[in-house]
Order: sequence, then structure tokens, then C-alpha cells
Amino acid sequence: MLIIAGLGNPGAQYAGNRHNVGFMAVDAIQRRASFSPWSKKFKALISEGEIDGEKVLLIKPQTYMNLSGEAVGEAMRFYKLTPANIVAIYDELDLAPGRTRLKTGGGHGGHNGIKSLDAHCGKDYRRLRIGIGHPGNKELVHGHVLGDFAKSDKVWLEPLMDAIADNAGMLVKGEDSQLMNKLTLAVGGKPEPEKATAKQPQPPKPAGQSHIRQARNAGKPNLPTSGPMADMLKKMFGPKE
Repeated sequence: MLIIAGLGNPGAQYAGNRHNVGFMAVDAIQRRASFSPWSKKFKALISEGEIDGEKVLLIKPQTYMNLSGEAVGEAMRFYKLTPANIVAIYDELDLAPGRTRLKTGGGHGGHNGIKSLDAHCGKDYRRLRIGIGHPGNKELVHGHVLGDFAKSDKVWLEPLMDAIADNAGMLVKGEDSQLMNKLTLAVGGKPEPEKATAKQPQPPKPAGQSHIRQARNAGKPNLPTSGPMADMLKKMFGPKE
């Protein structure tokens, strides 16, 4: 079983906030696959279903962001799961809007929701970070994360949410690099290049004599053709009169 936890704040006033992109992602998954209607449990809204044969619990903590770990930790313990069975989806200031990163473990980066998950669940869970960009000034961060996405953000936000839902099977099966390529393509980026396995081509040999001719000529001395030394050599080695 896998828990996919989208992080955000409950209430209509926060629904469109950048800080709620985790809620938006699990909402997209819940609509796309065969999941039950949202119900209340574990201090959260939950929805159960299957993705590619794997049982999945979608969870939206209703504790407000700073206490997200209380809800996710309660669900983890109820189902006797470990952090390895959790995926958290949340907003990331230090990624450009629409950029995504997925990894297991790591620091909280100042994100209070992740601090709470670390405290209640341990740190070794997978983290899908969705970039919302940084306002450029520390004093503006609070208003930025609790501000709604701009209309211009729909260019990448809607395709990205669709791509997360369409490719949720990759998330479930741990096909992280393939998923990242799908999400990157969805927002108009280029996928990560595959690591080269073939031999690197050798630089071409400089034009000129063949290596055989060069070897033959290598032993020939560079003899003078004029001057006293040339006259002496001519007398010594030249044809006999």
C-alpha cells in the first residue's frame, strides 16, 4: 500500500494558493483514477483506490500545513506502514514555476509541512516537489506562498496536474526518472539526456603523411643543402668523379 499525501491548508480561502499545489495534485489523481469519494479520517480527507494493481490512499491533511505530519503519521501507523510507503507532494520556493524534483529523504528546506512530516513519520519518504518560484525578497515569501496562482501560471499548472494524474502509475511503481521526463515534457521542457554508454569517438588524425611513411622518414637526418657543411658532405658521400 502507498500513501500519497498532498500538502496544503484546508478551507476555500486557501484553495487557489501556491502553498496548496500538493492538494491540487492529489485532487487531480483522485478525479482521474477509480478512487472513492473524499471522506474524513486521520484528521484528514482521504480517498482510497488502486493504481496499476497497487492499493493507494490519497490524503489531504486538514490540520493546516504546519501540522501535516499528525495526519500522515496517524495513517501510516494505522496501516502499519513505513516512511518508504509515503509520497509527499508539496510546493518548493527554490524551484522555478513548473519545475519538479523527486527524491527520497533530504532536508525540509524551511518548509513547515515537511518539518512536521519528518517529526511524525521519519525522513525516508519520497518527496515530489513542485516549483512555485521565489519572489526574490525574503519579506515577500509569506505573501507569495499564500497568494493565489496567477492566470499566467495556468499555462504550466494545468498541464502539470494532468501529467501527474496521467502518470501516477510511474509514481506508484517507483519509475522516478521516467516520471520526471513526463512532467518536464508536460510543461514544455526538455527531458534529461540519457547517460552515454558507447565509446567516445577518437579525434581524427591530422592530415599529411601516413603513419608508415612518417615512420620511414623519421630516421632520415635533416641535412643542409648549401654552405660549407653541404660542400664537405657532398665531397664525402657524393658520387665518385
